[in-house]
Amino acid sequence: MIQKNKIDEKIKKSAKKLHKIFLSKKLTLSFAESCTGGLLQEIVTSNSGASQYFLGGVVSYSNQVKTNVLKVSDELISKFGAVSEETAQSMMKGLKKLFRADVSVSITGIAGPEGGTKDKPVGTIFVTIGYKNFVKTYNYNFTGNRHDIRYKTALNVLLELSNLVEHLT
Repeated sequence: MIQKNKIDEKIKKSAKKLHKIFLSKKLTLSFAESCTGGLLQEIVTSNSGASQYFLGGVVSYSNQVKTNVLKVSDELISKFGAVSEETAQSMMKGLKKLFRADVSVSITGIAGPEGGTKDKPVGTIFVTIGYKNFVKTYNYNFTGNRHDIRYKTALNVLLELSNLVEHLT
């Protein structure tokens, strides 16, 4: 189990860095979150002035929201599963159409303690980041309890997002 204060400090520091990057580059951001349940939206909006770049997000915890709001096809979810690279990419594409943000990020995964399988154990996370024509999907396999997995996901998204935006713009 992660020490809560240690990861909270890393998240806070990473969120402040992301905040400065998005403000200085005048980019906009949106999130589609499944297993993190809005955690990244909470983290980003905890910084005063985030409304200058954060347009909003969707907590797409259910497949119904993934299909009805983000326009992920039922067939894609049936074929690959709600937790898959393909679903994460489709979620990001739907999010991009919905918010028209410069940078769109989708997260889907299994935070546990239930829901894991042999092929997709608890801690399996897919994150897709889209910026213009650039799309990158990350596959993480985190360990720990539900809290740890959700917070490790948030931290890694913040770090990757900052890194990508700094280097792509």
